Amino acid sequence: MKYGILGDIHANLSALRSVLEHFRARRVERILSVGDVVGYGAAPTECIEILRAAGARVVKGNHDAACVHELDLAYFNTYARAAVSWTRGQLSRADCTWLAQLPLTLDLEDCSVAHGTYHRPERFDYVQGESDAEASLDRIPTPVCFVGHSHVPIALVRLEDDPLRTARAEGTDIDLSDVHRALINVGSVGQPRDDDPRAACAIYDVEEQRVTIERVRYDIETEARRIRAAGLPPVLADRLFHGV
Repeated sequence: MKYGILGDIHANLSALRSVLEHFRARRVERILSVGDVVGYGAAPTECIEILRAAGARVVKGNHDAACVHELDLAYFNTYARAAVSWTRGQLSRADCTWLAQLPLTLDLEDCSVAHGTYHRPERFDYVQGESDAEASLDRIPTPVCFVGHSHVPIALVRLEDDPLRTARAEGTDIDLSDVHRALINVGSVGQPRDDDPRAACAIYDVEEQRVTIERVRYDIETEARRIRAAGLPPVLADRLFHGV
């Protein structure tokens, strides 16, 4: 089985289309999403439609929750609040129902998925280092759990020969053959924040026991124009060019 894992999409239609084309070329068999399908970007309905048509398994992100009034906007910065308010006005009843019904975590045969942390998914905490991953690594029932939320890729692992120590895996090619548990943040499809403007995603090859964090170029100019035309804060368009 080969999984394609989508980092936070954030209603970036051009990035989502490019990543899904990349998945097709890589012969991905199942698509997973770590949530935040909507928010920030200007194509929320289109991104939801594409994921539903693709049969993607999706967990709920904090922006998804906020857009269906499940999370207080006080938790968001000025630009995020403006995007959530705009998005609420764009979503159909069917879109809202789909977002509201998304689970906070998924446990599949080969992996688990959450948005922030696995052990307390409702809090939408960030995983940015070893200490952030400890409690989730204690709880996940599968060898690897994929998360997002920070928009910055990182892999935290516990090896078979030292299953109580959490370490950071170097590089973007993660060999799971000697890993006891792994928590992998796949970054963001629609709004990367690691100084690389390319869309971030991951491919998990179960047979090879390998996860690769991959970057995909997309038409940033088209998406920036879409955001500006929607009347969203211009910074949400400008930042796409810099990956911040």
